[in-house]
This record gives sequence, C-alpha cells and structure tokens, in this order.
Amino acid sequence: MPSAEMTPASVHEPEPVRPAGAEPVRPTREDEVAAAGSELIGGPIGRRALLGTTWWTPVRVVVLVAIGMFALGLFQKAPCYHSAWFFGASSQYTHACYSDIPHLYQGRGFADGLVPYFDKLPGDMDYLEYPVLTGVFMEVAAWLTPGSGTIQHQEQWYWFVNAGMLMACAAAIAVCVARTHRRRPWDGLLVALAPAFALTATINWDLLAVALTAAAMLMWARGRPLAFGVLLGLATAAKLYPVFLLGPLLVLCWRAGKWREFFQAVGGAVVAWLVVNLPVMLFAFQGWSKFYTFSHDRGVDFGSFWLIWAQNSSNPPTTDFVNTAATVLVVLCFLGIAALTLTAPRRPRFAQLAFLMVAAFIVTNKVYSPQYVLWLVPLAVLARPKWRDFLIWQACEVAYFLGIWMYLAYTTSGDAHKGLPTQGYQWAIALHLLGTLYLCAVVVRDILMPERDVVRRSGDDDPSGGVLDGAEDVFVLGAAAHPPRHAAHFDAPRVDWGRPEPSSHEDRSL
Repeated sequence: MPSAEMTPASVHEPEPVRPAGAEPVRPTREDEVAAAGSELIGGPIGRRALLGTTWWTPVRVVVLVAIGMFALGLFQKAPCYHSAWFFGASSQYTHACYSDIPHLYQGRGFADGLVPYFDKLPGDMDYLEYPVLTGVFMEVAAWLTPGSGTIQHQEQWYWFVNAGMLMACAAAIAVCVARTHRRRPWDGLLVALAPAFALTATINWDLLAVALTAAAMLMWARGRPLAFGVLLGLATAAKLYPVFLLGPLLVLCWRAGKWREFFQAVGGAVVAWLVVNLPVMLFAFQGWSKFYTFSHDRGVDFGSFWLIWAQNSSNPPTTDFVNTAATVLVVLCFLGIAALTLTAPRRPRFAQLAFLMVAAFIVTNKVYSPQYVLWLVPLAVLARPKWRDFLIWQACEVAYFLGIWMYLAYTTSGDAHKGLPTQGYQWAIALHLLGTLYLCAVVVRDILMPERDVVRRSGDDDPSGGVLDGAEDVFVLGAAAHPPRHAAHFDAPRVDWGRPEPSSHEDRSL
C-alpha cells in the first residue's frame, strides 16, 4: 500500500434431551438482530426441529458462507484485475479495489527470481520489508505463478494464486472461530459475513497471521497450551501483533495460578518463532532485520490519529517522538488491562482481553492500513458475539475502507481532484477510531458487569479460556477479593457462571 508520506431440519419427532450444558446456543433466541435477519431464510428454526441429523452442520455452513463472501470480495476487485492495477494512477482507488499483491510481485523481486532477505533489491526498498513467514508465503505463491507471458499477465496470476491461498486461510479462520466456543458455533457467521473482512482480505497477506492466531486461540480453548504457543509463535513470525496476546494471558494465568500452562505457551512460542527466523537471522541478518528497521523508521502514516495531528499542525510530531509516545501508550493500555483483569468482579474471558490488547495497539499505532481490521474480526467475535455491536463497528470500518481509497483518488488525480479531500479523510479516520473504541467500551462494560456478557449469560464461564475455564482465583486485588452481590443493576436472571442453567425441552429453538 502506498505511504502517506508519499435450510430447516426434519420435524418428525422432538429433539432428544441433551445433558445440561451440552445444549448449543441458538443465536436467533438470544439476539434480536440475528432473529430479524433469519427472516430472510424463513425465520428461526422451530422448537421441535431435529438438529444435527443432516450434513449441514453449523461449521460447514459457516465455512461455505465465508468462502462465498470471500468470492464476492474477489469479484469486487475485478475492475483492478482487468485494468486498474496497470493503467491509470487513480482508477484503482476510485474503484476501491487496490491490492499490494500484484504491485509487489515485480517491486520485491519475485518476477526476477530474487530470494527474499538474501538478494538485495533495486530501488528504495533494498530488502523485503515483511516478517519471514509472510515472505515464505509470498515466495511459495511466486513458485506457483507461471513465469511466461507479459509482466501484467504474471502479476494477474500472482494475485490469483495468492487469493486462492488466502481463501484457505479465511476458511481456516471461520472453522477455528466456530469451534472455539463449543456451544456457540453459529457465532462463526459473524466472521463469515463481516463486510470489512471480505473487502480487505486480498489487499495484503495479513490473513496468514490471522489464521494462525485463530488456530492458536482454538488450541488454548481445548486446553493445549504448548500447541497454542507454537501456533502463536508462527503467527508472530508472519506478523508482529499476535505476540501481544501473551500479555493478557500472563495476567489471567497470574489471577488463576496457572503458571505451568503459561510458561508452556511462552516456550512453544519462542521455539516456533526461532525455528522460522533463526536461519535467516544467521545467514541474511540485514535482510531479516528490514521489517523491524522499516517499522521503526516509517513515519506517521495512513489511518492514525497521529496523521490528523500532523496534517493540522505547523509543527508535526517527529517519527522518534511518535515511536516513543506510541510505545508508552501501548504500555499504559496493557497496565490498564492488567489492573482491570485483577480487579474485575469475575475473571475476564481470554478473548475479551486479547481483543482489547490488539485494539489498543491498533488505535495507538502510527499507521492503520485498511486490512488491519482483519486482525480484530475473529477476536471481536469471540469477545462480543452480539450482532448489533459487531455491525456498528463493521459499518465504521467499511466507511474507513471507502474513505482511504477516495482520499488517495483525490491526491493522485491531479487538478481533477476526484475523491475525498484531506478534511473528509480525517473524518473517516475519526469514524474508524470511534467504532473501535465503541466496541472496546462495550467489552470493558461486559468485564465490569459480567451479567451483561452474552457468553456468560448463556451459562458459560470462559469457553475460550482452556485451563482458565471455571478455575478458581488465587490472586485478586481490590473489590474482586470480596464476592460481589451484583457488579451493577441489571434486569436479568443471575447466572452461576460455569454452571449452565437447565433449559426445558419446550424452550429450544435456533
């Protein structure tokens, strides 16, 4: 991306009675938006529907919907695929179909057979500026790209091959999210139907790290901390942000006394990261370090509140100042999350804190590329599986997606000024920030008032928490040391978290 500096089931017999706690959560029973949306396909499934007896399991439905939405996202890129990536400076922006993938095929030496990190590149970017595992992904796609024909033909093929590989990542994300909360597989539809997910999936290679992070979350939910660590280490070898999940996990394991599992996770992450990175570090250190030096030296860029400051100031902040200030803000956010974790009336769910930590990094960072929304989508679904709040946030992200391309169209169309001027783009940034902060505020409210948490209101404690699910606290601070009567007044039945409320045979519907 350019720089700112530059179907119903059988109803023949009643559903068999299931053990308490095994009943899947029916979103159209809990969520008014999901209930209203189900009218498009005939309404909620009836209470006497015989579920689980057909090929159409929730996970399979979620995966097929995710692939369908991904395909729609590919179709949205058609104007660029045919011409806009290759002809005209601003047409790829006016069509909102820009992608880094075809441009970097030649720009990062793949068309010439150069080896990432080892071979120096011509031009301003002397080495590939992506983490090692992402570089491997890019190189594999280059191997699968036909080397014959014009460079335009090769770039089209390169994008198409990458799109196929990224579609596999999108399917994996949908599966992992649908399976992480055992009783809530239909929450995976939030990922599958997320408009910003489909629109940004093939802008860059972020889906690889997102898929590995989602798989890591699934492994932790299944009580496999070592596998979690290995997958998180691989995810960090593809993108930096997954490492931030270890911070919230540290504080949660501290509160629950699960130190053995935490250190297993950290050990697995370190070893996996080193296995990927160490060979390149030893034999091509300058190329390996390019990602880190580029990230440090990069100036204030698109999508950040720092850019709004810089564009409206006669004395804009320097890169060194922004690097230091952004680091301080992230550390302060982590300390705030740690205090929240240790003082909350009930230990927060892992997914809630993971979302807050990554969101804090995104909001305070000096750059926000539109595909960074992919980092948050699976975590947001696990943290707050509520259609209304999720769609509000997604609407803000879609507005930002359109805003950045219209702004780039404005700045690249010369005197024609087709698109969104600077002040309009700043409003798009503000909308993105407000949408993310809104979802963060709702998640914090759920932590402080657990009876409002839709996951815990279903009777669960922390279905993505693995060994933390239902665990006793061993270290708490403040009011959390004394069992509260209520975190706050709320007109709903009290929930004994971890002990699902019994449901009658008649009161079951999707």
